[in-house]
Amino acid sequence: MRRSFTLVDVLLLLALFIDAPWAIRGSSHCQRGNPAVIRPHSVAITEFGAVGDGVTLNTKAFQNAIFYLNSFADKGGAKLFVPAGQWLTGSFDLISHLTLWLDKDAIILGSTNSDDWPVIDPLPSYGRGRELPGRRHKSLIYGRNLTDVVITGDNGTIDGQGSVWWNWFRNETLNYTRPHLVELMNTTGVAISNLTFLNSPFWTIHPVYCSQVIVQNVTILAPLDSPNTDGIDPDSSDDVCIEDCYISTGDDIIAIKSGWDEYGTSYGRPSKNITIHRLVGQTTSSGIAIGSEMSGGVSEVYAENLTFYNSTTGIRIKTSPGRGGYVRNIYISNMSLTDVKTAIRFTGQYGEHPDESYDPKALPLIERITIDDVTGRNIKYAGLLEGIEGDTFLDICLSNINLSVTSKSPWNCSYIQGYSEAVSPEICEPLRERIIPDHYSGCYYPSHPLQSSSNETVVLDCPGKFMDA
Repeated sequence: MRRSFTLVDVLLLLALFIDAPWAIRGSSHCQRGNPAVIRPHSVAITEFGAVGDGVTLNTKAFQNAIFYLNSFADKGGAKLFVPAGQWLTGSFDLISHLTLWLDKDAIILGSTNSDDWPVIDPLPSYGRGRELPGRRHKSLIYGRNLTDVVITGDNGTIDGQGSVWWNWFRNETLNYTRPHLVELMNTTGVAISNLTFLNSPFWTIHPVYCSQVIVQNVTILAPLDSPNTDGIDPDSSDDVCIEDCYISTGDDIIAIKSGWDEYGTSYGRPSKNITIHRLVGQTTSSGIAIGSEMSGGVSEVYAENLTFYNSTTGIRIKTSPGRGGYVRNIYISNMSLTDVKTAIRFTGQYGEHPDESYDPKALPLIERITIDDVTGRNIKYAGLLEGIEGDTFLDICLSNINLSVTSKSPWNCSYIQGYSEAVSPEICEPLRERIIPDHYSGCYYPSHPLQSSSNETVVLDCPGKFMDA
């Protein structure tokens, strides 16, 4: 098995990332928060007895420091400074109006003792642990029912040391679902930036039931063979902005979720208003995935300037009978793919249910998905687009797509309806009707990357972009 990422690996990858032409950053689209907010009160973790030798367990120091800083929550908030060193710890909880700041040579290390990661209740929108029935381990950095939380620094590192968890998972010796590296739950005003995240036991950054979330300028790394080490998973969350990130992991780079089967339907909180800009990465799974847990609904997703390489899939929507919910109003633009097996994939029979109580007649609604301006080199399949019999995926619009494909059967489509414009290789029969002039209004083109959920979507009046097709 491949070893975990080390600090040397990170420095080498960052050097390559900075020098690469696609790493040039543009103006920020994430405007709802300020990761550099000044807190009037600040303490260092060393003031609470922490020892940065990589061996001493500092869980109590983190817990005590944050308990002390809670007294300043109503006085402008506070900052916990983590200086250079290797700070071994178990799980600890954040508080409102807190900035967790890591020095450039600071490394927070997750304990390799499972007892240092407490067991907590499952998420109500999942009904059980994601991989095992029952409860789940708490994330290394955790917060619940908070406001105004910042996790940032001078490119310090948070390393989950997940290889021990991956081995327990493979050997089937776990009693509870593995922990995430960072999970914030029922929290408003989250900013995560300027950090490197390594070797998460499970999903890396998991905002769930959150609003106003920014993840900006982060690097997320885990071995490509590490199980379920998703990069960033917005889950039943709204107003989320992700930009300028490099992610290389063993599962989806970004996975947008909203609950699992009957539990997600009952909880009823969708993911909506998700924007993604300037994302680069590789994975054994998908660059951007929606689902498969999407029972609360996913809508108004806007992603652009995407670069994926050495990956299994570029864009994927995963669902199944029994999920219910919906995926609609999705716009993905300006995507570059290199050495990717399948550029675009829709999977209507993904399976995986939490228990036997799901309703197989609860069919998902998949509609108004637009993918525009895609180029690809050394692609095996252009698209595997598989809807559900009796539940056709509607208004799928593909335009300005140019892929160099190795397969003699580049497209495989079933139970799909939609339109296309300027697609090479030639699109499958269900999508051959042209977008222009008759079907432009049937495709989703957002008027703005983020729209208030109270506003009706406005279709852009710009058919001229296809006139040369």
